[in-house]
Amino acid sequence: MYQPYPTDTRMPEVQRLPAPPSVTSAVKVMYAGAAASLLGIIIDIATANATKSALEKKSPHLSVSQVASAQHTLIAGFIAGGLIAAAVWFIIARMCQHGRNWARITATVLFAISTVTTVTTPLAPEAVLVKIWELVVWLAGLAAVILLWRRRSTGFFRGMTPA
Repeated sequence: MYQPYPTDTRMPEVQRLPAPPSVTSAVKVMYAGAAASLLGIIIDIATANATKSALEKKSPHLSVSQVASAQHTLIAGFIAGGLIAAAVWFIIARMCQHGRNWARITATVLFAISTVTTVTTPLAPEAVLVKIWELVVWLAGLAAVILLWRRRSTGFFRGMTPA
């Protein structure tokens, strides 16, 4: 008897290729970037007074209440930005670990945006330690992007067997 359709409705299991060492290393670097973003929140809060002083020096025309308001806004922004950055690092790392090419592209675009931000932040009134920590986080992004675009990584994201 001829059956035009298979009787089993389950889809065959897709075999995932194991992630090459370059992708595994990139994922570890991205997890470190997430941790660095969370640690950055603590650094931002700990150096709030230095940031306030930098703001007063950069904008001497501001009143005391304007400086205090700006300081509170900056602290809230530091906290929100750090939490969002850590979440993005984590999500992108997980998706790269699963071979999602869009995550690799997104990581690269976010790194490019981070590069522009890092280059322009010397203009922002922040404590020196905050600026140094931003550079550390940027370096983590650089390392992750380099690892994600290595030849073996590209093969993994395209679904090809590693060479």
